[in-house]
Amino acid sequence: MATAPYGVRLLVGAAVTAIEETRKLPQTILMYPMTVASQVAHLVMKVQQDVADLVNRGDETLETLFPPKDEQPEWATFDEDLSDDAPAPSATDGERLTEGRFALFTEAPETQVDGDPQPAAATSELPEVVRRLDYETLTLAQLRARLSSLRVADLEELLSYEEATKSRAPFQTLLANRITRATAK
Repeated sequence: MATAPYGVRLLVGAAVTAIEETRKLPQTILMYPMTVASQVAHLVMKVQQDVADLVNRGDETLETLFPPKDEQPEWATFDEDLSDDAPAPSATDGERLTEGRFALFTEAPETQVDGDPQPAAATSELPEVVRRLDYETLTLAQLRARLSSLRVADLEELLSYEEATKSRAPFQTLLANRITRATAK
């Protein structure tokens, strides 16, 4: 068989392709909205990635021109910063630990008697459950973990002690709720 000229082959191929695409048109029309939405989503994501790349390159350039300063505040300490022989910070290290939400986790406040600081409660006056648990040093989370092992009488004693000394609302609420649950059983 002889081959048709190049132009004829091109026209026949274009005509066959047009007929095939025309037959696919009903299905293509149904898929078109999803195709457009997919392409738009792809374009948006590509633009976001390009913008993020530009910002990262800008950050890298600025860091080379202006090296970052140590951003850790001097009062902040982390476990890896502490050496084995260095004591952990306590509430008496600074005022920040006794203000706001950190007041929940500090040691017993001191009172002034004749110009000398005195602990809020003497050790001999402490109830047995307070001494046994070392209650004055417990955080709210540590107390919550120990509540299930205490009797109702111990819980009531701790609540009375808390109300008489520090009167910390979260501690009082935790103890009162535990007493209510324990007595309801």
